[in-house]
Amino acid sequence: MFVLELTYTAPLEAVDAFLPAHVEWLEKHYASGAFLASGRKIPRDGGVILAVGDDRAEIEKITATDPFVVAGVCAYRITEFIATKTAPELAAHRQQLPG
Repeated sequence: MFVLELTYTAPLEAVDAFLPAHVEWLEKHYASGAFLASGRKIPRDGGVILAVGDDRAEIEKITATDPFVVAGVCAYRITEFIATKTAPELAAHRQQLPG
């Protein structure tokens, strides 16, 4: 599982210009099952996405296509973790510690 932390690198006016395209991109990845939750950080200097994928390279490929990244208005910090405990609704995403 991955925590994707977005940090805005441009003023909010520039970020907001790409928000509709970013939301469309989010919806695409929710539909594919890659994204589980997302939202703005408080204060509004970026956002957070909880994602699942086969490996870090796959997640890096997805984040590279975010319209915010393409426009140069945000940067990503990707943190991978092993989700050994989850809420019942996320049981399908529970992971085992390696051997």
